[in-house]
Amino acid sequence: MVQGHERPRLRPRPFGSGGLVTLSPDIALVIVNYGSDALLDENLHGLDREIDPAHVVVVDNFRSAADSERMSTLATRRGWSLVCLPQNQGFGSGTNAGVARAQELGCRRFLLINPDARIDAVGVAALAEECAARPQNIVGARIRRPDGSVWFHGGTILLDRGRTSTGPAARSSAPGGWITGACLMIHTDLWDRLGGFDDEYFLYWEDVDLSWRCTESGGRLTVLPDLKVEHSVGGTQVGGGKSTTYVYYNCRNRLLFASRHLSRKRLLSWLLTSPGYASAVMQHGGRRALARHPVSMIGAALFGTAAGGTQALIRPVARPTQTNG
Repeated sequence: MVQGHERPRLRPRPFGSGGLVTLSPDIALVIVNYGSDALLDENLHGLDREIDPAHVVVVDNFRSAADSERMSTLATRRGWSLVCLPQNQGFGSGTNAGVARAQELGCRRFLLINPDARIDAVGVAALAEECAARPQNIVGARIRRPDGSVWFHGGTILLDRGRTSTGPAARSSAPGGWITGACLMIHTDLWDRLGGFDDEYFLYWEDVDLSWRCTESGGRLTVLPDLKVEHSVGGTQVGGGKSTTYVYYNCRNRLLFASRHLSRKRLLSWLLTSPGYASAVMQHGGRRALARHPVSMIGAALFGTAAGGTQALIRPVARPTQTNG
């Protein structure tokens, strides 16, 4: 895997510092929505005055008729481009649909950002500058929580342990690195070469997969550390906390990723460590969340692991000679 680089760009400024940056007309924001219109209304406030609002592409994954009506009303009022999907197709497929719309609008650089994340125009401009200079790279940012603590500064796939890490030693630019899909910018040429997100993941691990395919194709991963990006972690999750959907797809997609990209020996190792991984995932929302719904959470972990294991067994595994496989 080719190593990348991480270096500071622009000094951060407070949110709402409007009128200071003129963003290029080839930039689009792509956001996948699932009942989060209130978050979008808040987090994009002001930013869509510094970019053509038609280049704010919101993909509405259907949740309910009432949610879709509210999203349509908001998009019309703000002048955003709205892509309405008849059912919830997940984050990856939703993003693919949004990027396709942005390409139809003539955009060539796409900022993929979560509804519960926000960035100012200075940050968008810095990401776009890096993306234009190195279109073969995926560009991310250091992301902080509302309390100022760091949520993401880099990601690493711990191949020997069969899990990912965003801990202090994690570096996206190092071998086995990855960049979160909560906020990343990618050039249309790289997006087309990679084929976008893999639809089969639905939720979780699709950004790990995209990052892996980027570096395997000769690209790099870059994280800009000094931008103003904030993520209200879990803001899009109904009721707060980690859901059974979170548990199911994390357990499933970990093994889907292994079957896609790792050697048979490594895949077997990941299969054998699945119980420990499932236990850790169930406790991501805290032990109280697990204690409230133990049967459904354990069931989601078991079914997700079984589904991923089945896919791994029926799918030809990657060549053992692949980088880091």
